[in-house]
Amino acid sequence: MKLPVIRHLTQFIEDNDEDFVIETIETLENLTEVPSLKDEELDVIGELLSNMYGALEVHKMIKEGTPQKEALNSFMSRVMGSIDK
Repeated sequence: MKLPVIRHLTQFIEDNDEDFVIETIETLENLTEVPSLKDEELDVIGELLSNMYGALEVHKMIKEGTPQKEALNSFMSRVMGSIDK
């Protein structure tokens, strides 16, 4: 996950609608079922999906009243905490 990408996607959701990101997630998840995809291609799709899911989580925290910077930092701290375990 990349914080700048999640920040950018969160801004995209604010400017547009989270439905765009949800539909993109559904499309990318469907693409992972293509049998001819290489591992590297699946890795790229996986990275995109994780950033999009992260942006949706951050957006949810912002909607609940958490300031954007705090929401981003909190989310990344959770991610890093789960990686360290």
